[in-house]
Amino acid sequence: MLDFSRFNKIVTLGTCLFFFVLALPNLVPGSVLEAMPGWMPTRKLNLGLDLRGGSHLLLKINIDSYLKEQMGVIRDEIRVKLRGEKIGYTSLTAKPDAVQFGVRVETLPEGPTIEELVAQVDPDLSVEEGDKGAYKVFYGDQAIVKKQHQLLDQSMEIIDRRINETGTKEPNIQRQGNDRILVQVPGVENPEQLKAILGKTAKMTFHLVNEDVSPSQAASGAAQPGSRVLPLASGPGGHVEKIAIMNTVALSGELLTGANASYNNGQPVVEFAFNALGARKFGEVTQANVGKRFAIVLDNQVITAPVIRSAILGGRGIIEGNFTVESANELAILLRAGALPAPLDIIEERSVGPSLGADSIEAGAMASLIAVLLVMGFMVMAYGLFGFYANVAMLAAVVIILGALSLFQATLTLPGIAGIVLTMGMAVDANTLIYERMREEMLNGKSVLAALDSGFRMAFGTIVDSHITTLSAAFILFFVGSGTVKGFAVTLSIGILASLFTAILITRWMVVAWFRKNNPKTLPI
Repeated sequence: MLDFSRFNKIVTLGTCLFFFVLALPNLVPGSVLEAMPGWMPTRKLNLGLDLRGGSHLLLKINIDSYLKEQMGVIRDEIRVKLRGEKIGYTSLTAKPDAVQFGVRVETLPEGPTIEELVAQVDPDLSVEEGDKGAYKVFYGDQAIVKKQHQLLDQSMEIIDRRINETGTKEPNIQRQGNDRILVQVPGVENPEQLKAILGKTAKMTFHLVNEDVSPSQAASGAAQPGSRVLPLASGPGGHVEKIAIMNTVALSGELLTGANASYNNGQPVVEFAFNALGARKFGEVTQANVGKRFAIVLDNQVITAPVIRSAILGGRGIIEGNFTVESANELAILLRAGALPAPLDIIEERSVGPSLGADSIEAGAMASLIAVLLVMGFMVMAYGLFGFYANVAMLAAVVIILGALSLFQATLTLPGIAGIVLTMGMAVDANTLIYERMREEMLNGKSVLAALDSGFRMAFGTIVDSHITTLSAAFILFFVGSGTVKGFAVTLSIGILASLFTAILITRWMVVAWFRKNNPKTLPI
């Protein structure tokens, strides 16, 4: 039966008012916005690079630092392999670009050769045999180029996750040559904000503190074999304290599954959680070292080194380090996004202006306005009063879209505007399905009431099916695409849900109110 309950009215009106209030800052001048009460929302849509400009950074992968670190890892792996095969070795050292060692020939087994053992560590490694059992392990030119491509792909993915967690920033991240990445983020006029997030490798590891090294020895930089001295992130009174930690990594930050800024005793902290493997290792390490200090190291700096009071078996913990709210949020973002595989050097930074120019922006806005007016005009000519109702519902959908995008602090670009125009067409398309069904029912001899009821009820399934189909495509664009494609998907998804809401509820409310007031004998369509 054609009806619109009081509950539906409250939900519809409340939803529209909520999003209208959120969208209001985008619809009024700045002077009016400043005079609004403090409890009113003031967040506007961010404009994209093509409409507003933003920050520009050109980053270069520091392949030398990466290779130097890798050689240390490869040295340790080769030591394990040689000991496992009971091969005697001498002078196993890691150079910046190679690992060198000697082998006692008489200890070589009949099993795997040195080349085969090294290939088990990394098949891309090359082995060069010298005189008297001397070996050199290194990456050849082709292997280095291959590593650079892998590092570029990983770095671009992590950069996107760091600055675009919600998919609404629409950054422009592009490969430049074999070792450079171009990053442009709209609405961020100060490149320092980007540098603070992208300039850190964010490689977190957990180490036991070497209790045998006294504070005075650590302050002088003296470390025993198997340990190294690192600075504490923030010592009391600005004093830089140094701590000796064991070289062995007790736990890697790669096992983290989440990190969030929080509070502990009124102070900002970062909560973290490990996956199943990390939780088990974390529990074993803390259980075996109760009473000892456990250092959390981020990018070769000790964030905190608390004493293990008891075993931590839940795989969760907190990082305390004299954080501010901003620094705690920044560290949480870095840990969630993951560690960069190699350091990134910033070789160019600047603020950029709109890329399309004022003329192109004005032309795009004019095209959108003309499209909307044509759609509205067609609906009125085709369906009369009901076409006017469809236009009201369409405008309500636009307000909901603007409010939702403002709530999520999305970035609006020309593709986003195209997504809004597309959803406006879909909003009236849903009403078209309803109205055409009503016409068919009237032609079949049904009463006005029965035709109205059938129009909304029978067209509902078709409307939902079409919107779900388009929503599925938008989800694919969001998860597969990047930059403006992902932003278009976000705008399109919000628009689809808004048009579904307005077609089902707002149009129905107006039609029901019209019918009860006029009790018509025929439909004005």
